[in-house]
Amino acid sequence: MTLRWLMALLHLLALPIGVAAVYLRARALRALARGGDPAPAVSADLWWAIAAFLWIATGLYRYLGGLEKPASYYNYNWLFHSKMIALGLILLLEIRPIVVIGRWRSRLRKQQPIETAAADAMATTSYVQLLLAVLMMVAATGMARGIGFFG
Repeated sequence: MTLRWLMALLHLLALPIGVAAVYLRARALRALARGGDPAPAVSADLWWAIAAFLWIATGLYRYLGGLEKPASYYNYNWLFHSKMIALGLILLLEIRPIVVIGRWRSRLRKQQPIETAAADAMATTSYVQLLLAVLMMVAATGMARGIGFFG
């Protein structure tokens, strides 16, 4: 019972962290594209990564561990499939920010200048990821109410 509660808590705690982080990253990247400081974008990116880790790790554990419901509950639910597609798109869209912001982190540690040409495009990517995260929440609330089963 305590493990189920803890996994649910961590899974849900990732929600406000992730939504806030990806939104703040988008805003910070827009500001950076216009000559702003890179530190807020790099910081928000770290919080987005922490939230993603929490979401994915606890979600996998809850799914594979059968803590709440058996895997079949999820496997036969089109809302679950929609959530996984949205997650896959978020992860695909994250490839460029991972690479670029990772380079920035390295250069900033060495006190070297960074190339910010990709900042504006990555801000747009972050807003798209925010929309996908909201769509995942819509699917999750439907699943929690027993909506979305095939058949």
